[in-house]
Amino acid sequence: MAVLPIVRFEDEIVEIVERNTVIVIIGETGSGKSTQLSQILHRRGFTRSGAIAVTQPRRVAAVSVSRRVSQELGVHLGEEVGYAIRFEDRTSAKTCIKYLTDGVLLRESLSNPVLNQYSVIILDEAHERSLNTDILLGLMKRLIKMRSSNLKVLITSATLDGEKVSVFFSGCPVLNIPGTLFPVEKLYSTEHPKSYIESSLRTALDIHIREPPGDILIFMTGQDDIDKMVKKLEERIQNFEEGSCMDALVLPLHGSLPPEMQVRVFSPAPSNCRRIIVATNIAETSLTVDGVVYVIDPGYVKQRQYNPSTGMYSLDVVQISRVQADQRAGRAGRTRPGKCYRLYPSSIYQEEFLDATIPEIQRSSLAGTVLYLKSLDLPDIDILNFDFLDPPSRESLADALRQLYLIDAIGEDGMITNVGRTMSELPLEPSLSRTLIEANQLGCLSQALTVAAMLSAEITLRPVQSKDTKRKPQTNMLPDGSGWGDHIQLLQIYESWKCVDYDPDWCTEHNLQVRSMKFSRDVRKQLSQIMQKMAKGPIDAQSSANQRESQEYTTLRKALCRGYGNQLAERMLHHNGYRTLGIRSQLVQVHPSSVLEANEDGQLPDYVVYHELINTSRPFMRNVCAVDMAWVMPILKKLEKMDVNKLSGGFEPEKCEQPLQQPQAPIKEANERTTTGGSVEDRIQAARERYLARKAKK
Repeated sequence: MAVLPIVRFEDEIVEIVERNTVIVIIGETGSGKSTQLSQILHRRGFTRSGAIAVTQPRRVAAVSVSRRVSQELGVHLGEEVGYAIRFEDRTSAKTCIKYLTDGVLLRESLSNPVLNQYSVIILDEAHERSLNTDILLGLMKRLIKMRSSNLKVLITSATLDGEKVSVFFSGCPVLNIPGTLFPVEKLYSTEHPKSYIESSLRTALDIHIREPPGDILIFMTGQDDIDKMVKKLEERIQNFEEGSCMDALVLPLHGSLPPEMQVRVFSPAPSNCRRIIVATNIAETSLTVDGVVYVIDPGYVKQRQYNPSTGMYSLDVVQISRVQADQRAGRAGRTRPGKCYRLYPSSIYQEEFLDATIPEIQRSSLAGTVLYLKSLDLPDIDILNFDFLDPPSRESLADALRQLYLIDAIGEDGMITNVGRTMSELPLEPSLSRTLIEANQLGCLSQALTVAAMLSAEITLRPVQSKDTKRKPQTNMLPDGSGWGDHIQLLQIYESWKCVDYDPDWCTEHNLQVRSMKFSRDVRKQLSQIMQKMAKGPIDAQSSANQRESQEYTTLRKALCRGYGNQLAERMLHHNGYRTLGIRSQLVQVHPSSVLEANEDGQLPDYVVYHELINTSRPFMRNVCAVDMAWVMPILKKLEKMDVNKLSGGFEPEKCEQPLQQPQAPIKEANERTTTGGSVEDRIQAARERYLARKAKK
């Protein structure tokens, strides 16, 4: 195996680390920075006074890189070398090199703000500009002032603007390390193809037939595209005449793959066989696959974006940046001169691609981030002026403050509450953390733990289309949520699985992914251990009795209403949809996959909570559950008293880039909403009485 470029710089790296507290290392794709830097520092004695922490933005990378390093050092994974990701920790007292997601390191800083268990902290893949990495950059800037004598911070990246980071850290040194071992020829298309999947397929087959041996790496936007491409490639290759070309092994690579399938990607191909790897952008920099000689780059990536003015996520296929395009091309020059087939004209690369990817912190909901910063309880942290490398908009920060206020995580003065402090200790998004706390008070914690685990594991129900097109798609006789909605259905599915002793065959029979269901069980176990400290009694025994007493899952729905206090919606009387309540007003519909049921008159519930708003063909609420008006009223009363200036710590609106708008009340319907005064409760009750009166006349 060729010596990785970074190894040639070992003496220079050690010297610069010894002389400086913060160092930026720009190592091109394939330089070996993720696997070798920690080993160099360990070899040169930097683990004598503490462990080396290496953060990764992706769970798959944290696991695979730690596995590779443990193999290279000849130690068992989980001993001297280990990893920690959300809901999984494979480390021990002996661990001196620890790979972990950036989110896990943030959680560790809550219980130990100075992170004195580490002598070196390496923020790897910083160019991906993940939300958590950007927060860590700000925290490291504070931490080095407190631990400048016994802490080294290394920011490593393939393409990060090193000078920008150097300025952020008061002029710290920048070390550049070359990465691509061999030249890569870049071949552009003359025009943009109508279908990047079909164009990628044709290009891959053409390479396979005409080009010398060497693996092919194809970039796709997501798991669905990967599955389609893998299937099409396998079908076409099987139809080739025997002996007309070498064999091919087609392998997917994405974050949802089971570990045993991820490992296959890093194993060399059999003799006289070419590997064709179909991957998401996880293969741009996070993971290096040896043997790739040909890269196919359609020029797209799937990107999740949040709009704070609507509270809505969209998952869009967008053009990549020039930085990403260069990273993809670099994957072809690892073992010998390679080729990158860019399925777009060079003019698109030069004129339309952005220089770099928009940082995640500028396109995400910041409720969890703000809760974390508040929970640090540091008097000099100003949320709206926190030292970010690229600050988010004031609108996004104010949106997060309002969300946290409505679920009791912060008070009217913007200070974190006891509830908020407890929420910050849970490795969940704020809405689910708040649900668990409320469920503990109401005596339905076991059920809420199950729902939180199922949502965290992102259990996907795969409907089977009925022959009757007028009927909803069926899901292989799965529980139906008793008419209350998707959260209840997830609970029922898990409990049905539990009744058959977690039999994997049951999952297969009901079209559920076994790995995801097993993961939900592991998540639930860990959440149970965390919540046990605050539970009033035995978790499972308590809620089992509760469920028998209430078949309508009333207490669980009430806990969900409290947890999703900023994610409420009221059914519109004159529209086929709902109007969101809380901090913004938006007309949306229930997602077609929901099991929420209408009553005998065909009417959906008056009020629902939703786990997520997503804009696809139109605005939809996903994972919806019916709630009662009596539970909604206290939240709407809080909304009337909300003052954004106080929540944010008293900043002056005129200092903002744009004036912050107070959240609008739900838009009133003609002839159905009064325009005069009266409390929210009075107006809603009046509207409900008019609706019931009309219904009685039918």
